[in-house]
Amino acid sequence: MVNKTSVGVIGVGHLGQHHARILSELGSCWLAGVVDHDPKRAAHIAKNCKTTAYTDYHELLPQIKAAVVAVPTPLHYLIAKECLQKGLHCLVEKPLCETVEQAEELIHIAQSQNLILQVGHVERFNPAVIAAHNYIKNAKFIEVNRLGPYDPRVSHIGVVLDIMIHDLDIVLYLVSSEIESLESFGAKVISEHEDIVKCRLRFKNGCIADLSASRVSLEQYRKIRIFQPDAYISLDYARKDLKIFKKKKSKVESFSDIQIIKPPLKNEEPLRLELEHFIECIHEGKAPQVSGEHGRDALELGLEILNQLHIHELSNA
Repeated sequence: MVNKTSVGVIGVGHLGQHHARILSELGSCWLAGVVDHDPKRAAHIAKNCKTTAYTDYHELLPQIKAAVVAVPTPLHYLIAKECLQKGLHCLVEKPLCETVEQAEELIHIAQSQNLILQVGHVERFNPAVIAAHNYIKNAKFIEVNRLGPYDPRVSHIGVVLDIMIHDLDIVLYLVSSEIESLESFGAKVISEHEDIVKCRLRFKNGCIADLSASRVSLEQYRKIRIFQPDAYISLDYARKDLKIFKKKKSKVESFSDIQIIKPPLKNEEPLRLELEHFIECIHEGKAPQVSGEHGRDALELGLEILNQLHIHELSNA
């Protein structure tokens, strides 16, 4: 295992199991163990990944140099803080924490110990997003829709910090401007938290972004459209599909005056790219593409949306 970083996955539920699977396959690291409060699940994942199972993460920490924290959000701060204090590099699933103050503390600890703190905003590693970024210049209007079915696993959190936060991070990344104002509306349909939310962000550079997130849809729908003076960009997160529509000349007289560009995209798993990047940052000592600061900014915006959220109460009346 010389020159390989020892990594552990804390929490091998719905998403953590895939972290473990991929890490067990990477040649740049070795999976030293997985942790889950359910001993049967821990043993099952460990067997599949040819590693050791634990039910107490404290037993794993002395054996690793880096940790992936994929437990429920309320536990992110406690576990990530302990990992960082023990000198471990961390990749923490989104949202980074429950409060901005907690996020700031994790960032400070990581900086003071020269550790990598990466946040699991996996859409940043979507091949379509990576390719689209090269075509985005001076976006004026962005429309985002992320819909999907309800999952009882995340009943402790609302749709903003559950799924909209992906798009908040992406929009902040694409626009690169401070937010001037926002307004948000939503409704509780299934859970005790907001299940559907629509939000409008106005940026200081003039860009406007409309975001919709729902977890009361029967099918998954994850798309973003970017409008700018010279082009219209359509991106499908789920299908990893990207199209750019550009004017061939200043005045469009027919559809033939529009050029349609379909950049070739590699069929790569975003989570694998994310984990490869995490290990690369550890080995090369470079800042991650999605740092603790990026995770904090997306969290802060999500919390502000919740703070200003106008809830429409639905009834059978």
